[in-house]
Amino acid sequence: MKLMKYLMLIIFIVSTLIHLYASLKKDQPLRDFSKPFILLSLTGFYCFSVNEISPTVVLALFFSWLGDILLIPKGTSWFTAGGIAFMISHFFFILSYLKYIDFSKFSVLIIIAAALFYIVTVTLIFRKLKEHLPKKLFYPMYLYLLINGTMNCFALFRFFSNMDMAGIITAIGAMLFFISDTCLFFVRFNKQSRMKTHFWVMSTYSLGEFLIVLGLILQ
Repeated sequence: MKLMKYLMLIIFIVSTLIHLYASLKKDQPLRDFSKPFILLSLTGFYCFSVNEISPTVVLALFFSWLGDILLIPKGTSWFTAGGIAFMISHFFFILSYLKYIDFSKFSVLIIIAAALFYIVTVTLIFRKLKEHLPKKLFYPMYLYLLINGTMNCFALFRFFSNMDMAGIITAIGAMLFFISDTCLFFVRFNKQSRMKTHFWVMSTYSLGEFLIVLGLILQ
């Protein structure tokens, strides 16, 4: 079991580095080839690292992997399908955090502050993106990023319930996932954006998913 855990971790690191190299070089065939291995190996790392596998964590990782696959082809329909898969992934991450959350351990002001932060942040992001987005995608994408923000809120609530290293790691990972999605929207739709490659999208995404999983393992 320990050998398999480290083997999965090595595959995750190697496939991520290959994918990031391909992103920098804009090598689309290599990006497409390496992408599926990132979440598959991370799922394996999780499964071989815990004594009791959580179905909600596995499902969250599965739908993240499915979202990765659906985003490989070009086109609005594929982009929408990938977004739906990631949306489902966020819901399963929320369910994974819930078992560690005790709302009686922190103030309702934290809940309000976290919600307001993400509502305002997402609104400001989409004010910047509005002129670049197809009209039919604006509100679905706005809703999607709010759901990602909701997942981040629950990661914070988990931290404030226990105040431990596992909670901090997962919350940082969730924030990186949010940053990754924001980067993706600018790379994909804003041709004047400074971000011309998927390097930052995938570096924050891969590290974010890893830290979420690591925090859940450490719990």
